[in-house]
Amino acid sequence: MPPTAATNPVYKPPDGGWGWAVVFGAFISIGFSYAFPKSLTIYFKEIQEYFSISYSEIAWLSSVMLASMYAGGPVSSVLVNRYGSRPVVMVGGVMVSAAMVLASFGTTIMHLYLCVGVIGGLGLAFNLQPALTIIGTYFQVKRPLANGLAMTGSPVVLFTLAPLNQFLFDSFGWRGSFLVLGSIVLNCCAAGALMRPGQKSVQHKSKTAPQEFNGSAAEEAATVDTSRQSDNLPTTNRKHESQSCLQKFVDLSLFRHRGFLIYLIGNVVMFFGFFAPVVFLAPYAKHQGIDEYSAAFLLSIFALVDMFIRPATGLIGNTKWIRPRIQYFFSFSVSFNGVCHLLCPLAPGYVGLVVYSVFFGLAFGMVSALLFECLMDLVGAHRFSTAVGLVTIIECGPVLLGPPLSGALVDIFGEYKYMYYACGVFMLVPGIFFFIMHYYNYKKLDEEQRRRAALEMKTSEETSTVKHIFNVMGICKSCFTGAPLEYSHKNSV
Repeated sequence: MPPTAATNPVYKPPDGGWGWAVVFGAFISIGFSYAFPKSLTIYFKEIQEYFSISYSEIAWLSSVMLASMYAGGPVSSVLVNRYGSRPVVMVGGVMVSAAMVLASFGTTIMHLYLCVGVIGGLGLAFNLQPALTIIGTYFQVKRPLANGLAMTGSPVVLFTLAPLNQFLFDSFGWRGSFLVLGSIVLNCCAAGALMRPGQKSVQHKSKTAPQEFNGSAAEEAATVDTSRQSDNLPTTNRKHESQSCLQKFVDLSLFRHRGFLIYLIGNVVMFFGFFAPVVFLAPYAKHQGIDEYSAAFLLSIFALVDMFIRPATGLIGNTKWIRPRIQYFFSFSVSFNGVCHLLCPLAPGYVGLVVYSVFFGLAFGMVSALLFECLMDLVGAHRFSTAVGLVTIIECGPVLLGPPLSGALVDIFGEYKYMYYACGVFMLVPGIFFFIMHYYNYKKLDEEQRRRAALEMKTSEETSTVKHIFNVMGICKSCFTGAPLEYSHKNSV
């Protein structure tokens, strides 16, 4: 199975400049993508009473929206590869806005599932995927920091929307609030406008030429040498081109990548318990008799802590001690989430929920800041767009089923503690799995690196020996071929 991706791309990202404006645009786009489904939980209790539905039925609203966002990943990836990040994000903002406006006229819960869940979730996918992809084309050395800052958008937007949604509901009801939210989310169009194509330097062997890039240009630049070498083989040229076109959108070879499989397996289990605790945090507080504004304030506390821990996690992940083994940092973050959920039912009263919200914000922010950085660390920036598309389409299953299954536990037992216990197990088990499997993966990578180094040393010694023999005997390759003498690994024998 192939090792982790090399970290020396053919092109050199600027690591700054307009890239920071792109990070700000991604900050807004990612913020709405992740925070919007969570902030809508403020309206769940009232919508549940309005349509006379159960906890599991109202939980489907966030689940369908999140699942559509994840399932739309491959579609968004194809559009980004074809058109670039800017137009895709702007179209996504318009889709979410239209979905909220249409939902405000809903007469059944199925209407909300279709508008908010499907149309809105697909629009969020068009906001999330391009924002994640374009950061890798602007940053390399400072990429963990840039990713951490961009991912901070989620808690910042949630911190703002949680109390705002409660105010909007008190003033206009849930229908009027959805109309106002439809206008607010149009800020994603402004964020997409910042994601302009920039300049990159493609480093060839003899010269460096500036070229425009957007969408899949990073992948194309990273594979330019391989493509040129394959073009020199006329018998396989067409076959190679057709395979490249297919792999540009769906790189199935990732399913033979050891690190990608470890990441995928752990994440599939993890996402069964990742979003449900956030979705049910405010309803859980109201169930305990806490007033509506105090319940909404728990989300603000969670978001405030999350807001500061994400860039801090990016800074820590970028240090020379953590960056080479950043997968262990991610494993700890996932396990920390599980422990927080297992201890949540033991927290007494509102003060206990405040303490839980603080630690949950720490744990959730660490995972969110490292989630896509660790995937990029495993597969490389040039394969990240395809990898994140495959990951999101597979993860949409647990994202869709997680909150409704948790809601079903509340319906069955009439208490929230069993839901939090289940989510804790779903987070702690993959955290331990990540620790074990990444230890194995790092060990195998070290062995493969030592073998490659030994092979390169042996090849170098053989080449030096042949060159020495040629020099002593006065024999050169031109005596046989008429071409000037060249020494390389291919003609050293």
